[in-house]
Amino acid sequence: MVSVVQNVAIDCSDAYELARFWGEVTGCSLHPQTRPGDRETVVMLAQGPLLYFNQVPEPKTVKNRIHLCLRPTTSREEEVERLLGLGATLVADRRQPDGTGWAVLADPEGNEFCVLRGESDGTDMS
Repeated sequence: MVSVVQNVAIDCSDAYELARFWGEVTGCSLHPQTRPGDRETVVMLAQGPLLYFNQVPEPKTVKNRIHLCLRPTTSREEEVERLLGLGATLVADRRQPDGTGWAVLADPEGNEFCVLRGESDGTDMS
């Protein structure tokens, strides 16, 4: 027997607003019954587990121990610019002169995630 990952849970101060951000990032919908002010919200990814947002009273205080790594369908550079426009912030730039590497961003509540090389960046997918 094995366990199947049902969802990735993300603690936050505003479940609805953070879910809206991640819905835009992934191009996926929020659960159809989601409403502003909901303390629990789900983004329904096309494949894989759900992104589950749970409103908690305490703020984020340290670096994530688990984070999402995104592989864009465009180039990494185009996706980083798009995400910055949605409200993400650049935390660390791990991109290398040879085109390898990744960018570390944070969502509007400070949760870190990585943007890897995109499908249009070539065969080396690091």
